[in-house]
Amino acid sequence: MSETTTDAAVDEVHILWTSEGMSCDGDTVSITAASQPSLEEVLLGLVPGLPKVTLHNKVLAAETGSDFMAAFHQAAEGGLRPFVFVVEGSIPNEKINGEGYWTSMGNDPVTGQPITVNQWIDRLAPQAWAVVAIGTCATYGGIHAMAGNPTGSMGLGDYLGHDFRSAGGLPIINVPGCPVQPDNFMETLTWLLYQAAGLAPMIPLDKQLRPTWLFGKTVHEGCDRAGYYEQGDFAQDYNSPKCQVKIGCWGPVVNCNVPKRGWMGGIGGCPNVGGICIGCTMPGFPDKFMPFMDQPPGALVSSTATGAYGSLIRKLRGITNRTVNKEPKWRHNEPELTSGYSRNGARREGTTR
Repeated sequence: MSETTTDAAVDEVHILWTSEGMSCDGDTVSITAASQPSLEEVLLGLVPGLPKVTLHNKVLAAETGSDFMAAFHQAAEGGLRPFVFVVEGSIPNEKINGEGYWTSMGNDPVTGQPITVNQWIDRLAPQAWAVVAIGTCATYGGIHAMAGNPTGSMGLGDYLGHDFRSAGGLPIINVPGCPVQPDNFMETLTWLLYQAAGLAPMIPLDKQLRPTWLFGKTVHEGCDRAGYYEQGDFAQDYNSPKCQVKIGCWGPVVNCNVPKRGWMGGIGGCPNVGGICIGCTMPGFPDKFMPFMDQPPGALVSSTATGAYGSLIRKLRGITNRTVNKEPKWRHNEPELTSGYSRNGARREGTTR
């Protein structure tokens, strides 16, 4: 990605957050568990160097009705800059809505008619300093965009176009997860706020526009069970602590850091608590990972090959384990020193037994 930063540092940023896409508000709920940093720390100005932050999120707001909507209308009219626009939920296709609409947020103050989430995106995204898609529904379409859906739902990049650039010159920032891992989002937001303040370079993103330091490795690479895979030692059911590839885990090919990071305070995360990885951070989710619980394509070949190799490795390691699990023979409480020590500084030969 480009190494450019914002043209001018800012000292106050508004966060306009809509979860009126096809959404369960799960990502909003998730971030309340963040601790690196916590949402409260950011909003209270407790993180050194960050600009002042004002959050407009319906679930976490004290305002209701028209009072809550005022900031969105003000931003749409160009009177609330700079702001970060956070989108939660899949974007439905309002071109196929018949005589109604799929989803909306608030009403037009002139006509009294509902304003669709698509209209809000059209009005706010081009003016936003940064646009962030939170959760897999917003980033890539997710559950609501799976085959057979009637709404034509899609991810934000599909709606705005993958060449979209915000007013701050940034592409869409994708932070997937179903829901998002709370600290993954808060770290990303913190980076963007530092960048807005002129204290950070351009946020590094991969080709899918995910932060590289969060999604650069696979579930498998950070999984506590990975050693069992390498030794060809596989779980046959969900009661086992061993590698779960044979019972449906997609961890070896899914970009996600949850097993390494945990879920809250370093605790939890799907494979860490006995769940398989179903690929929920990936653009192809859920369709390309179904049916869940079945062995993924290629898993039979890889696990068979690893099993044959791993069986031999386990035996050789077992021999070494038994050897190093014994103390050296010169550690004893007998009248003769057999450690090899010599008073004249030279090692004595034949003193070990």
